[in-house]
Amino acid sequence: MFNSTKISNLFLRLGLAFVFFWLGIDKFIHPDYWINAWTPLWFQSLLSRFNIGALNFIYANGIFEIVLGLGFVFNIFVKLLALFAVLFLLTVIVSFGLNEVTVRDIGLIGSALALLFWNGRKKY
Repeated sequence: MFNSTKISNLFLRLGLAFVFFWLGIDKFIHPDYWINAWTPLWFQSLLSRFNIGALNFIYANGIFEIVLGLGFVFNIFVKLLALFAVLFLLTVIVSFGLNEVTVRDIGLIGSALALLFWNGRKKY
């Protein structure tokens, strides 16, 4: 018989994985969109002071999101990755303020927090 805790954890991880995969892969498919629409000029200027191009930043961001997705799919370092996801999403919200996109991020933060505080050490 199904254990609802195991199934709940699986669905939570797979849902987060899907979102992070989608966003991470899209950064490689449409990097110009992410630079022009979501990387403010002040931040691009800050990156250039450290010799980091906006394109490299977007690619690094994509890799980070894909790694989050892989960890959630394969149930590896889930609590650590959930913490990273929360910090990452909070940074996005602080950087852009509340809007129609960052409201979604609040839901993702809730999902990541659920995994972060999930009871038990067993792998599901």
